Formats: sequence, structure tokens, C-alpha cells
Amino acid sequence: MSSALFSPYRLTGLELANRIVVSPMCQYSADDGCANDWHLMHLGMLANSGASLVIVEATHVERHGRITHGCLGLYSDDNEAALARVMHSARRAGSAKFGIQIAQAGRKASAQKPWDGAGPLGADQDPWPTIAASPLPWGANWHVPREVTEADMERVRGAFVSAARRALRISFDEIELHFAHGYLAHGFMSPISNKRTDQYGGSFDNRMRFPLSIARAVRAVVPKDVPLGARITGSDWREGGLTPDDAVAIARALKGEGIDFICISSGGVTGDTRNPTEPGYNVPIAARVKKEVGIPTRCVGLIVKPEHAEEIVTSGQADMVSMARCFLDDPHWGWHAAKALGA
Repeated sequence: MSSALFSPYRLTGLELANRIVVSPMCQYSADDGCANDWHLMHLGMLANSGASLVIVEATHVERHGRITHGCLGLYSDDNEAALARVMHSARRAGSAKFGIQIAQAGRKASAQKPWDGAGPLGADQDPWPTIAASPLPWGANWHVPREVTEADMERVRGAFVSAARRALRISFDEIELHFAHGYLAHGFMSPISNKRTDQYGGSFDNRMRFPLSIARAVRAVVPKDVPLGARITGSDWREGGLTPDDAVAIARALKGEGIDFICISSGGVTGDTRNPTEPGYNVPIAARVKKEVGIPTRCVGLIVKPEHAEEIVTSGQADMVSMARCFLDDPHWGWHAAKALGA
């Protein structure tokens, strides 16, 4: 029996043994952005999970671009040295390749860790100022972000480029731009969070201007044989927000900037937005992007069973399947999936 999920895949210069990807999962356990022994154990475990590719959690390009005090960063020499140490050991633990997702949290930054409440940091919790496309809070009782200026855009673009260079020095096999989940770039893309009246707001092209400038700047420093992709929002799941039609247009625009693959996620534009709950709810959007844009795609969203992942790849709806929580539940999910599928 042959398995599509366990067939090899080539993404620019990256050779992968199968189509299984471990999605980035925030651990909220870093020390001022620095990876530590928690990350060593977590990523070392996933390196031998049976997945061909493991994406390190959202890693922030600025100290004030982190979601929480415990989020990873790649904005300092200390961050780089700490993550390099972890990756050196994790690679020795298993055969998986490693990617990294780089991000700026925008108006969702300065937040509590989940086990502390997941709300905005209080005055006694060392909060910091946040920035966003428009001065609109992410949810009720959240801080009001400052509207991004041209100077902010230049600084953030430079921070993404610097983080990408650090990631290359650490020898990550791929780099992914986090353009989803209500963070800074997605905040510009969505008409729900972007109410600007200048050249960065209003029309689709205007709302894409800043995110595309980040993609363009990072692509300029990432060699062509290192895959550079983006996780985008397939739908805001609310009236007046981004739709699957927009996801196709976003993917097409990013492809025009040299992006090599698109990962389809969704939701997160506001604190009260709720995603669908059926397994694979992003798969139809990924299928549209793959077919209409002609770019390699992967999808995420409550995909937990080997047979479901197999069907997604076999039917051509996505080239790769990203999964997260099932790998925490079963750290050898890939091995068990291979047995189930006869691979």
C-alpha cells in the first residue's frame, strides 16, 4: 500500500521525507525571548515524532512585538545564541527538518500567559506599548494600540530582515512569515482592524502594501534555495472581514513577491471571533489557493486522524498537512500514522 501522506516532497532546495508538518505552538516559556531547556526538551521530542518538518513557535522580531513575557524572540545576540544551542541539540535528537515562524504581535502583544488569564497585562505586570494598523483594541478591556507610523514600518521591516538573517545563521531549513491570527501584518490586511484613510488603508491593494513590503524585504536576504513562506488568514469568520476570495488574492500577491509556499490558517482578528469547530475547516480554502494561485500549500485546523490527513493530500487539496495538538497528545504521531496507513 502506498501513502500520499508519506510520499517525499521537495520545496525549492528543501527535501522532505513526507508531507507531515508540526505547526508552530507557542510555549510561553522563554526568558526575555531566549529559548531554554524547556524548548530543548519540547523540540527534541518533536524532532523524532515522524514529521518531516517541525516549525518553531512564533518567534518575535522585536522585544515589544512579543505576545507575552514568555514568548520567543530573535531580536538580540542572546536570543540567537540560546536558540542556536537548542537547535543544535534538537537536530541530533531526530531526523526532522526545522523551520521557524517570525512574527510581530501588533495589538495582541503585551498579554498575559494563558495560565495567568490570557488578558492584557495589568499595570503591575510590566506591560508595554503596542502598535497596530489603527488605534483599535483587540477586545473589550484591552489596551488601545498606537497607530503605526512610517517610521514604525521601517523599523519593523528591518526587524523582520534582521530576524531572518539570524535564522539563516542558525541554519533553519525554512522561514515562515506570520501574517495571520490578528497579529500586526494580518491587522493591516483585514478591513475589520484597518480603518486607515492613507495609502495603507481602504482598498485591498492599500491594506496589502505594508505586509508585502515585509515579504519583499525578507525575500531579498533569504537565498532562493531556502523556502520562504507565509501563514495567512483564510477567513476572518465574521461579516465585513477577509474571505476565502481574499485569501486567494493575498496568496497571489505574496507569490508575486517571491514567496514559495502558503500555510492556510484563519480567525483571530478580534477577541470575540470564534472559528468553526469541524475537523479540517481550513482545507477548502487551502484547496482554492492551491488550484487558483498555483503555489504549494499546507493547511492547519483540527486535523488529528491519519486517514483525514491522507485524504487531504491524496485529493490534492493541499501539498502538506500541519498539525499541532495531536503531537502533544501523541509525540510519536507520525510513526503511528505510518503504521495505520501501511507506510
